[in-house]
Amino acid sequence: MSTAARVSKDALEPAKGGLDAVDRGLIAATQAGLPLSPRPYHVLAAGLGVPAEEVMQRLQRMQAAGVIRRIGAVPNHYALGYRANGMSVWDVPDESVNELGRRVGALDFVSHCYHRPRHLPLWPYNLFAMVHGKSREEVEDKVARIAGLLGDANHGHTVLYSTRILKKMGLRIGT
Repeated sequence: MSTAARVSKDALEPAKGGLDAVDRGLIAATQAGLPLSPRPYHVLAAGLGVPAEEVMQRLQRMQAAGVIRRIGAVPNHYALGYRANGMSVWDVPDESVNELGRRVGALDFVSHCYHRPRHLPLWPYNLFAMVHGKSREEVEDKVARIAGLLGDANHGHTVLYSTRILKKMGLRIGT
């Protein structure tokens, strides 16, 4: 498992981001993941020659400004024994998608959940929720729980299963 900072492409524009050399160094130092250490911000600080408190403040500032979208754990599901990975896609009322998305995203077995535009008439789905399981049956059971949570707001859904592992990485910038 690694921990990574996900950087927003638009925020890197000079007029929008206002990033200085230390900010850019911090982004470059974290784009492959945070150091696997009990005190990762202290390790980063030592490498950048600034206090750990400054590293934390800069990361918080960049996250609040939208330069960094999120900092989070990125587990290797396969290494953890989760071989079935299903992106469940849902057709829910547009006026309810944000509230329903918050409720689905709060489920402990949903790794990420987000709203995406429909592409009618071929793609009616507007809510996506990633579910991992040790088998497809386990994923289907979890998807059934989401369907129960959505109730009458569920106007249809399907599950798209991963067929291969893709390398996941966010935007990378040079130093």
